[in-house]
Amino acid sequence: MSNTKTVMSQAANTLTAPLNVEDVFSTYLYEGNASTQTITNGIDLDGEGGLVWLKARDDTYVHKLMDTDRGPNSQLESNSTSGAGSQTTLLTAFNSNGFSLGSNAQTNASSTDYASWTFRKAPKFFTCLTYTGTGSAQTIAHDLGDTPGTIIIKGTDYVENWIVYHRSLGATKYIQLNATGAASTSSIAWNNTEPTSTEFTVNTFNAVNEFGYNYVAYLFAHNDGDGEFGPDGDADIIKCGTYTGSGTTNQEINLGFEPQWLLVKNIDGNTGSLDWTLFDNMREWANRTSGDNVALYPNTSAAESGIARCFPTAQGFAFHNDQAYSLNFSGNNYIYIAIRRGTKVPESATEVFDIADMSSFVDTHIVGITPDAALLPWRTTSYDDGTNSYPEMFDRLRGKGGLQTSNNRAENTGRTGQWDYMDRFIGVYSTGAWMWKRAPGFFDVVAYTGGVTSNINHNLEVTPEMYIVKCRTDGAANRGWAVYHTGYDTANNYIRLNLSDGLASLGGVWGSGPTATTFGVGNGYSVVNESGQDYIAYLFASLPGISKVGSVSHVQYTDTNVDCGFTSGARFVLLKRTNTTGDWWVFDTTRGIAAGDDQILFLNSTAVEFANDSMSPLASGFTMVGAGNETGDYIFYAIA
Repeated sequence: MSNTKTVMSQAANTLTAPLNVEDVFSTYLYEGNASTQTITNGIDLDGEGGLVWLKARDDTYVHKLMDTDRGPNSQLESNSTSGAGSQTTLLTAFNSNGFSLGSNAQTNASSTDYASWTFRKAPKFFTCLTYTGTGSAQTIAHDLGDTPGTIIIKGTDYVENWIVYHRSLGATKYIQLNATGAASTSSIAWNNTEPTSTEFTVNTFNAVNEFGYNYVAYLFAHNDGDGEFGPDGDADIIKCGTYTGSGTTNQEINLGFEPQWLLVKNIDGNTGSLDWTLFDNMREWANRTSGDNVALYPNTSAAESGIARCFPTAQGFAFHNDQAYSLNFSGNNYIYIAIRRGTKVPESATEVFDIADMSSFVDTHIVGITPDAALLPWRTTSYDDGTNSYPEMFDRLRGKGGLQTSNNRAENTGRTGQWDYMDRFIGVYSTGAWMWKRAPGFFDVVAYTGGVTSNINHNLEVTPEMYIVKCRTDGAANRGWAVYHTGYDTANNYIRLNLSDGLASLGGVWGSGPTATTFGVGNGYSVVNESGQDYIAYLFASLPGISKVGSVSHVQYTDTNVDCGFTSGARFVLLKRTNTTGDWWVFDTTRGIAAGDDQILFLNSTAVEFANDSMSPLASGFTMVGAGNETGDYIFYAIA
């Protein structure tokens, strides 16, 4: 991430940094209020143009699509053959950082939950345009800057089907977005002519080219090693591909990245449900070991519903069971569009870490970020009823299950925590929460199944300096929490998060170690890689001015200043002595990193917090108070 590529801005004739996924695509969830509201998702629609797609999640209101080429008042329905309707109270404005809604119930009914997907025009990602039919074959110029991977066309002023070109079908076939049917072989849609990087062709089919009628076209790119996104300007962020169902569990479709949005369709039309199926990682598209994920269906107005376990992986998506509700039937062929999860490297710690209210015992934990992981403590009550225990770790990738850091227990899938909000994690009572957002260079989460014989892919994009691994499916003592940390000899040691013990000797437990793209776990080691067991790994790195993974030696009764490279001190510190026994201590500024007593919580115990003068503020990091910390070698993880 050090050699940032620059690109020429044609409009201003200036050099600009490459775009990130966050600049061109957003999934944003909101609750309707039957009045007006503005959705701020960071996407510049006013200046750059694009498409907004809206759908009620818990109601049968239809899918609504509005684009900047036709204006905010002209709306189409992906599940309908109707032409464009005019509605002034539906979407009222395209803004420089999102869009505004009116009071129309289709997109803003009181107490109704909605999903929005925003696609910004950008070369090699997405564009949209309008044209008028001629009744004879014609070529239409586009500005996608690449050969389209998918083209979706709809007549806007009369009743007709939505027609889809997909690169995997080719120009001799088309399929309908508003229907469940198989792909049709015909030259009447695309004139048997493949699109190019500057134009596409339509033939005499009324649905794409009737004389005098108007059409809108949505063009999606397909990056194949030629994407120009991300901090280095070399990342692929969108794929339009195909796969054949295997009928076997854990088939993985490799994209080369972890997706945040996926649209899939069975194109053979001969087995099971044939709906277009849409997932996104904001609506609990999770790596579950039990229970269903939720999907929406562009060809129907149905509310979102559970669907068998298709889930994202670090390099694509896969299936937990044999048939995965028509997405993995043996011999069936499928097409998809997939969009990568975020590529932006954070510039401030407040973008990626926050602390929920630590003063009240509540089940709604609100923060100033969109969190991907939450660690929940109980501050004043020791709680372990034999099933539930605190502290407890949750993450968006796993969905609702909790993992208790103070013991070996398997994932508690009965927990009801919910992630489908933009600024909170709800449903699990605790006294506050520490929350992380996944981001390159800062923090990542990876789920995997044991039995791997090579390193495991991650998306941290730098070499992790600490990673914490837990078996999800078994609670035996030899499958407790294992911690890799560069502050000690990782070739021969690991340390347990759920214990106060010092280093445990186990040569080869971390395999060949981590790199900027993978991390290692020793083959056959039950604590990190037993065949058939499911695991979760949390990966951390030092990001200048934001986070620091490090080690320090301390002598009791002598203050030790720890320079993390921060400018306003550490807001969060995790500290553990390694040369002998010592608890995992957690400090934060909400409860107090101050001169005098600090409130300390444990990760390896359900004990209540206790006051001790152990840490003082330091502008560049933190100070270990001499008397409050025993002599020894320590590892730490700090966030500004």
